[in-house]
Amino acid sequence: MAGLYLHIPFCRQKCPYCDFYSREVCAATISDYPSYLERHLTWAAEHREIQPIDTIYFGGGTPSLLEPTAIARILQTVDQTFDLSINAEITLEANPGTVSLNSLNGYRNAGVNRLSLGLQTCSNDQLTLLGRLHNRQGGIDACNWAREAGFDNLSLDLMFALPDQTLRDLEDDLCRYLELAPEHLSCYGLTAEPETPFQQRVASGELALPDGEFYADAFMLIHEQLATAGYEHYEIANYARDGYTCRHNLGYWQRRPYLGIGAGAHSFFDSQWGSRWEVPADLSAYRQALLDGQEPMKCLETFDRQSALSETIYLGLRTRHGIADTELLQHFGCTLQDAFPEAVAASAQWLVNDDGRWSLTPSGWLLFNRLILPFL
Repeated sequence: MAGLYLHIPFCRQKCPYCDFYSREVCAATISDYPSYLERHLTWAAEHREIQPIDTIYFGGGTPSLLEPTAIARILQTVDQTFDLSINAEITLEANPGTVSLNSLNGYRNAGVNRLSLGLQTCSNDQLTLLGRLHNRQGGIDACNWAREAGFDNLSLDLMFALPDQTLRDLEDDLCRYLELAPEHLSCYGLTAEPETPFQQRVASGELALPDGEFYADAFMLIHEQLATAGYEHYEIANYARDGYTCRHNLGYWQRRPYLGIGAGAHSFFDSQWGSRWEVPADLSAYRQALLDGQEPMKCLETFDRQSALSETIYLGLRTRHGIADTELLQHFGCTLQDAFPEAVAASAQWLVNDDGRWSLTPSGWLLFNRLILPFL
């Protein structure tokens, strides 16, 4: 099975912390964009060997800027051109400031069965700082509308380690999120990404992010409170109730193939040791390549055995499921201990071996960027 990712590179206004490819919306361009995606889908179906698709993910940008009729049209094209699983997980990312009960009803009727709302926080002050379009009540309204529209698989984004945030502030956020009872939460620490307005404000001293100690305390507070509330911490930044893990994202971490459609989208194909591809983040070049009947993607990386092994471990150790020696033996002819004895020894305090399945503890995830280096 494979995943399908569709990138919608438009925002009503760009959030100052975001480094994903997007442009502030232009009515003429966004109205034409679904036809580009349909053309790209048709081209890929004719020129690529794509496995049956069991997950679809509309990401961005702000996919909820597309009309429900456009989403329906794109999904119809997918169904007509690919082998689409009857129980496919179909996710739409949505900004609470761009949806209504009417639009959410439209997305649900179009076939979207999983909604990911970019709530970020329930603090009005922090929402203003983050440049979000909605306030606290607007976020709550969007969640209520989603339920009314029939979404029973709702994911909410929670951002933590915000400027001047206290643990009490974070506890208040968690309390409000739990009242909304989402099936899934994605919890990210705020970072100052290079070349963003937010990074410039941090660099100038206008804003300050919390230190590493606060980040660690906040991470563990989220882990403990969500675990107590019945959520499984199944990936560094992700929590789900039983049966509601994000199947699409699990495909990334399990190194399953996926096709990326749209300007700025990425793909992974698993033939031989695997390769990664990118559609350049350039709307004009994307449109022209499609009109010329050319391949819109460029190859970023072709893996050999060693780089594929390292990436498999890197992705697997991000998850609670971890990586099993039986899987490594099947694909690479080695166990984790065989391949990286020194890295295993260095991570022993945080690395759990449960009958040949390796995983990191939550405290190990806090040190992930450091612990994973010897495996790469």
